[in-house]
Amino acid sequence: MLGARWLLLWAAFVSVRPEPQVPCYFIFGDSLVDNGNNNNIASLAVANYPPYGIDFPSGPSGRFTNGLTTVDVIGMAFYVCQPINSLSVTNSMFLCSTILSKPGCAQLLGFDDFVPPYASTRGQALLTGVNFASAAAGIREETGQQLGGRIPFGGQLQNYQSAVQEMVSILGDEDSAANYLSKCIFSVGLGSNDYLNNYFMPAFYSTGQRYTPEQYADELIQQYSQQLRTLYNYGARKVVLIGVGQVGCSPNELAQRSPNGVACVEEINSAIRIFNAKLIDLVDEFNALDGAHFIYINGYGIFEDILRNPAANGLSVTNRGCCGVGRNNGQITCLPYQAPCPNRDEYLFFDAFHPTEAANIIIGKRSYSARSPGDAYPMDIRRLARV
Repeated sequence: MLGARWLLLWAAFVSVRPEPQVPCYFIFGDSLVDNGNNNNIASLAVANYPPYGIDFPSGPSGRFTNGLTTVDVIGMAFYVCQPINSLSVTNSMFLCSTILSKPGCAQLLGFDDFVPPYASTRGQALLTGVNFASAAAGIREETGQQLGGRIPFGGQLQNYQSAVQEMVSILGDEDSAANYLSKCIFSVGLGSNDYLNNYFMPAFYSTGQRYTPEQYADELIQQYSQQLRTLYNYGARKVVLIGVGQVGCSPNELAQRSPNGVACVEEINSAIRIFNAKLIDLVDEFNALDGAHFIYINGYGIFEDILRNPAANGLSVTNRGCCGVGRNNGQITCLPYQAPCPNRDEYLFFDAFHPTEAANIIIGKRSYSARSPGDAYPMDIRRLARV
């Protein structure tokens, strides 16, 4: 019965599905959005094993969650609705193209498929976008090095430059490529690991002793600005900068630093707020450039709102990982073939660091279409796509 219902809905959806709102979607970031670029490198920062991907159609893919990431949600061609018969949104794929009045439905960017990882994508496939993100990556080159192989933002930009050269060859000349890329959405979300796996990890890094939080944020923003200028010089005009979330509220940090395992670690969150404030200023600076449309997504504020009102967002567990070991299920992250919690749609975190699909859907939808004025600046992704 469910199969027949799915086929009918899919047929209806295909007949009315509009074109994607932009021609391509490029993604840069860390494990929050990595979808397989780390799978074949020598690294501890991998997630291509069960139970990661337990609710993803093809199983483990390299995504550090049970199902969809935020960028999967933002890029969707189908409508995000409530799941059928308590199945995950990914597995039920309940398309509501014929019932647009259903609460919670949103079309988002409208791509036919998930944006593929750069590690396995070349040639013509690059034209609809690619994901360059790498788990453990940071703005700083050394960030995350204790975990082994990873592709820092600088390396992701080098991969993007190579991709641009391929696209120039495909499209015929640099002017054609520049015109094409100017219409694409570029999502950039770095900085979490520069705090989690650098500044607040004194056993491996000296940055916490060398810089005050204000000085460190200045250093990060200076380097980030240079890197983003490279992105702009290679054609990016519609750029989404994702603010760093409340790292001090992750199960790992709660396990290590929170007295009661519930209260977030203010030392970490206050440092991140300094960085995010400077990131907003960076948006204003880039928007002074010719043709630039940079926006800021307030990941910190959206996450804070979810924590403040978990029940209103359909969540009940916010301080423990659905899968993990030790205090808060956060001292050791999700182990291969470990059994995760059965009620994943009620958890904010899937493992010691990363949100569940349920949380990613909330964050992705609010990033695309702001629910409050503080969610995005100076506009949300929905409006950016139309510029």
